[in-house]
Amino acid sequence: MTNEIRSSSKVLLLATIGLVTMGAPVRADPAYKASDIVAHFSPTKALGGSRSLCIGTETECAKAIPEQSKPVDGFDLKVNFDYNSDRLTSAARSNLDEFARALKDPNLSASHFLVEGHTDGMGSDAFNLDLSMRRAAAVVKYLTVHGVGDDRLEAKGYGKQKPLVSDLMSSENRRVETRLRNQ
Repeated sequence: MTNEIRSSSKVLLLATIGLVTMGAPVRADPAYKASDIVAHFSPTKALGGSRSLCIGTETECAKAIPEQSKPVDGFDLKVNFDYNSDRLTSAARSNLDEFARALKDPNLSASHFLVEGHTDGMGSDAFNLDLSMRRAAAVVKYLTVHGVGDDRLEAKGYGKQKPLVSDLMSSENRRVETRLRNQ
């Protein structure tokens, strides 16, 4: 075999390997771990509020009462969708696998969650409301298929009503978040 033929064969082989690996699905590491989610939503073991008696005007006593602790904020699920789609990407499924694992943890076994879908500002209000609801429902469906009781999850779509950033067209506004649901 001549050097020219061997060289051409190597190039063809490398090109074929490159094409085959390009078609292989890429699986990214999750953006967070189940333990992060459990720590975020787990109730803190507080000793309870202090009790006291204040003698004075309502204004004077209000200053003496410490502010109640703020409830746990939402958790950004980092669930991505293709543009105008409610299909979960592979990265989204990877993140939801961690979320499902966290919701099965004993510390969160009695917790109920609101799954909120949001969109950017493109499109009509009605379209975005429908799309955000379908995205939230897709997340709930995925989690229930992976062992989380559907009685613990509620899907809600907000469309473009609650942007995360001030630029309404920003892709950062296309997101799904969860919050502890008040019983």
